[in-house]
Amino acid sequence: MNKQQEKIVSMFDSIAHRYDIANRVLSMGVDKSWRDKAVKKAYEIYDQKSINNITDVACGTGDLMIYWQKVADSLDIKLQNITGIDPSVKMMDIAKQKIPDGTFVQGFAQDLPLNTDKTDIVSIAYGIRNVTHRAEAFMEFGRVLKPDGLLVILEFTKEQRKTWFSFIKKIYMTNIMPYIGKLVSGNSEAYRYLPDSIDEFATSIQLQQELVEAGFEIKFAQDYSMGMNTTIIAKNRNKTKKEKL
Repeated sequence: MNKQQEKIVSMFDSIAHRYDIANRVLSMGVDKSWRDKAVKKAYEIYDQKSINNITDVACGTGDLMIYWQKVADSLDIKLQNITGIDPSVKMMDIAKQKIPDGTFVQGFAQDLPLNTDKTDIVSIAYGIRNVTHRAEAFMEFGRVLKPDGLLVILEFTKEQRKTWFSFIKKIYMTNIMPYIGKLVSGNSEAYRYLPDSIDEFATSIQLQQELVEAGFEIKFAQDYSMGMNTTIIAKNRNKTKKEKL
């Protein structure tokens, strides 16, 4: 783990105990609808009534894992197993309280402790922005996914172009968010990191291009909440894979 990745993990460890409530307050609850829409669309595209394995990378406190199971139940999809993987043990400790019978493994997106070609769906919600070696992570997702398996990404991406809303969003994210984040979690630095990391991240179009270069076919891409959130669903088209030793 490099120093930047280590710093990010340490930051998430420090806010784990208040992470969920901070998310609800700062997003005004709309993050729930983003997860719900992404999961429903992924199940629609995958179009299978029985799914063996879903892996949620950077699972954090388990929010997306809950949606994978809840939506599967509502659609009569038999979901055999869902595994949460995250480098932050303290975040996963919260997830284990919410999902007592869940499977959780400490690990990194660019080095998944999973067998090749065994996963139906890999998801990563608001985590790929924190991965310091993104290309390696995409190759690793392709390795663990079955042929034609799906990769589901939810993320805050950099704006393609400035709009009238950009000014309002900048004020909220650089001035208001750190203040509220400190009140709720006790850590303003973590919520200063968020807008900074978005500014340094890729646009939705750039992210899709990176996925295509890594062997994925884009099946769905949609921005929500005036471009604040992006959902990308891509199909695994990797032909050659190297077994993990």
